[in-house]
Amino acid sequence: MPCVQISHVTKRFGEDLVLKEVNLDLNYGQVYGIVGNNGSGKTVLMKCICGFLPATTGTIHVSGKQIGKDTDFPESLGVIIETPGFLTQYTGMKNLEILANMRRLISKADIRLILRKVGLDPDMKKPVGKYSLGMRQRLGIAQAIMEDPRLLILDEPFNGLDKHGVAEIRELLLELKAAGKTILLASHNEEDIRILCDHVYEMDGGILKERTG
Repeated sequence: MPCVQISHVTKRFGEDLVLKEVNLDLNYGQVYGIVGNNGSGKTVLMKCICGFLPATTGTIHVSGKQIGKDTDFPESLGVIIETPGFLTQYTGMKNLEILANMRRLISKADIRLILRKVGLDPDMKKPVGKYSLGMRQRLGIAQAIMEDPRLLILDEPFNGLDKHGVAEIRELLLELKAAGKTILLASHNEEDIRILCDHVYEMDGGILKERTG
């Protein structure tokens, strides 16, 4: 069974048809890229998979459960969509501790390990409000992966990262793929897509087509 099965999904906002009969299967241990201009429907599709927006018609199944019917949100999901929101008065470590306490799946030691993995110091006293854009992005990636989700939905995960940071996060995503995770990412950078993705889809006017060649 695929990790994600999207069947005949459309999404309307009033008269505006943003997704048009989207069909897509995402398998475990694969990285899928979506490219397309702003407003093409990429982020809306990602939000539908996550359960943040209901599809107008069609179905989305994640790990065999229909989103909006069997469950409101996928159970094992890590996500970055738009700018990650954090409590700016607290450190990165404290922010992740607060989030981890909601489900109690990981320990403080796990969080420290994840922060180091994305290139952040778990002992840094600087509050998130004083982080650079790249540091916030690293913290967002740490938050997305910290509970070891089976599915990662990443909308422009390299925003704000310098060349060194991009190389580090690419390597991390390839490690996660090798561990059997399913990764769906959107990026405007063709090099990210080329290096990371097993399959590439183009979104244009709400229509999703696999890129060939």
